[in-house]
Amino acid sequence: MSRPREKRETGEQDLFRSRLDQIINMKHELVRLAQAIDWPVLKERFGAVYSDGPGMPPLPTRLMAGLAILKHTFNLSDEVLCERWVENPYFQYLCGEEFFRHDLPFDRSSMTRWRSRMGEERIVALLQESLSIAVKTGAMKPTDTRQVIVDTTVQPKNVMFPTDAKLIHRARERLVRLAKRAGLDLRQTYVRVGKLALIKQQRYAHAKQFKRANKALRRLKTYLGRTIRDISRQIAGDAELDALFKWSLYQASTVLEQRQRQRGRKIYSLHAHEVECIGKGKAHAPYEFGVKVSVATTLKRSKGGQFALHAKALPGNPYDGHTLAAIIPDMEKTIGN
Repeated sequence: MSRPREKRETGEQDLFRSRLDQIINMKHELVRLAQAIDWPVLKERFGAVYSDGPGMPPLPTRLMAGLAILKHTFNLSDEVLCERWVENPYFQYLCGEEFFRHDLPFDRSSMTRWRSRMGEERIVALLQESLSIAVKTGAMKPTDTRQVIVDTTVQPKNVMFPTDAKLIHRARERLVRLAKRAGLDLRQTYVRVGKLALIKQQRYAHAKQFKRANKALRRLKTYLGRTIRDISRQIAGDAELDALFKWSLYQASTVLEQRQRQRGRKIYSLHAHEVECIGKGKAHAPYEFGVKVSVATTLKRSKGGQFALHAKALPGNPYDGHTLAAIIPDMEKTIGN
């Protein structure tokens, strides 16, 4: 992949347009932030994932890094950020634009691809730069990082509540769709009767008619089991089809066999298999479905506020006390203290 073509401050004038630095307040907080950030360091860190080669060059690093800063500073979704970027000249100045633009120079999906390409290690560079700017501007003293608070919380995933009936129904639907794409002729797809059984199970469970609800649940399991066996018979001996269905069949079999109070790994979402069921003792949310995250902050409030020094996802729902051995060295590496 070729390297991005970085924009440079040209200082050129345009007869029909005014430069952003001539129409905005240069004492605005975002303007001062743009002037304080060490953009060459970020370009070097983020540019390490690219190599000189053929193909269309990626978007400028300052544009993408500026969008990431704005997204987390104002807690915006990608869609809202794109809408605000077109309207806000300060957003555009932070991202390196010289003249006001009335259209987006990027696609919304470019932000998602950029984050996945950079990975967690290089996104940490933004956290390090924010702490460096806090020290430069006097918002935080280096001594404030000597005592920290390390705690864990849950980063909830936007998934539906994982009832057995929904998971079983979704697993069968995914297998049927995959079988159609692969050209398999299933004996029966259970599209109509499967949806009817799910509706019945939900209504009986809502009415607390648990015998009827369990009967509908057993019917859903029967439909899924038949679909699994039908596909397994048809792909037997075909290495290509076996590789194609391997993960989907594993998920479907696990969902079919798992029980409510069983120990060990369970599947709570088919499209986000990293989701765990985590209980943090909250009265309003006894159980949350997501990934455990470790967060480290300064012990005392600094002049500029409370600063986050480290954040790391902890898949597998490990015990909190067992995570410090890995988190403390990472945090020391991030803050250099």
